[in-house]
Amino acid sequence: MHEEANGEASPRGVDQGDREFLSLERELTVLFRRARANQGEMAREVHPDLESAAYGLLVRLEECGRQRATELAGYIGVGKATMSRQLRALEQLGLIAREPDPADGRAWLVDLTEEGRSRVGRVREARRERYVTHFSDWDRREVAELARLLHQLNRGMEK
Repeated sequence: MHEEANGEASPRGVDQGDREFLSLERELTVLFRRARANQGEMAREVHPDLESAAYGLLVRLEECGRQRATELAGYIGVGKATMSRQLRALEQLGLIAREPDPADGRAWLVDLTEEGRSRVGRVREARRERYVTHFSDWDRREVAELARLLHQLNRGMEK
């Protein structure tokens, strides 16, 4: 490794034109590591026995309402077996309920229970308050731009 002009180390032989992509990779690695830790913390705040991976399912249901398990699996990027196991665990914790899909008797719709909605809502509101505090020195337009760019990143990663 050698020092770049900005003081950052970069691997030898890396094309100078790729420096931005190496910086992106480094920053995303840190962001994803912190996000995984935060997701575990938020999951425990919802319910002490909740797996961290299941938190995203609860947020998706809160935002989008009831959905088929296959839609949730596609959104999260897991297989049917994994989704089935996670939904069973959430159902046992009383956070979600399943009902037959009236449009297709073979499929099930999943939705938050009132308890699930209440718990997820409390955690998300606390998280929003923390973001307001953490980003208090940012201009609101910068926060909006960061959210827009992250949304663009997430959409691009779906492809």
